[in-house]
Amino acid sequence: MTKPFTENSFPATEPVSAPQSKRLLHAWLLLILVALIWGTSFILIKHSLESFSPMQVGTGRIFLAFLFFLPYLVVRGKQFPRSRWLPLLGSGLLGYLIPAILFATAGAHLNSSLAGTLNALSPLFTFLIGVLLFGKRAKLLQVSGILLGFAGSVFLVFFSATGSFSYNGYAFLIVLATLCYGFNINIVARYLTDLPALLSTASTFAMVGPLALLGLATTDFPTRAVAPGSTPALLMLITLGMVGSGFATILFNRIIQLTSGVFASTVTYLIPVVAVIWGLFDGEPLHWPQVAGMGICLLGVYLINKK
Repeated sequence: MTKPFTENSFPATEPVSAPQSKRLLHAWLLLILVALIWGTSFILIKHSLESFSPMQVGTGRIFLAFLFFLPYLVVRGKQFPRSRWLPLLGSGLLGYLIPAILFATAGAHLNSSLAGTLNALSPLFTFLIGVLLFGKRAKLLQVSGILLGFAGSVFLVFFSATGSFSYNGYAFLIVLATLCYGFNINIVARYLTDLPALLSTASTFAMVGPLALLGLATTDFPTRAVAPGSTPALLMLITLGMVGSGFATILFNRIIQLTSGVFASTVTYLIPVVAVIWGLFDGEPLHWPQVAGMGICLLGVYLINKK
């Protein structure tokens, strides 16, 4: 397993070696690219829902990602890590299929900037699950970060855009999706980091792609896909699946290999910013409760990752 990279991995009196510096720089560049892709995903979900149902967007996204990897799986099928089928299935369900359906369901009722903001809870759950189930240690400052993160999420879930108290069940679905992400990142970091990033990612989608197809087959997706005016939504769904859930996932798993699960999950520092910018371009209003809630969540994430 790749050893997580931290600042404390090196003596304070010695400079960081060139290969190690290059490794960290590579991880940061990939992190920014993934943030741009995944930050755009929320606006793609929003416009895909103009022609397709939440179930179709969620399952279609994962099936399209599976198709993205299918040529590789056909050529490299003998390399499939059969002994890892359980963590691969767990990663596929918790990291991709279930969250994709939850985000699409919530996206039909929330603006994309709020969805992107709540996605910032992923590092919080990554760390919390790591402590509770994977034997990681928590410092007092990190516990404070967890409490702040939960406070921010409560603020976003229980207050409307104008600041009045109003429970938003659809926002809670996104919180549940980030909980799934937390499990997935810990599974990948513990059981799959020694596999090549492409092999690991393709194998994960090989486990859940057929399940997504079964879910998609229960709907009227073919009829909607050829309906007049559905082409823009279909193109956005294809981009969402093949680029957002396919290509970007390879990059994300590579980040985990280069550093650690917690470092990789900090991509959600940048995702809300990208999502909010796209929302503003799309005419979505931005109210102070969203800004305040996002700020509280990101402060909590910062404390969790502070050395």
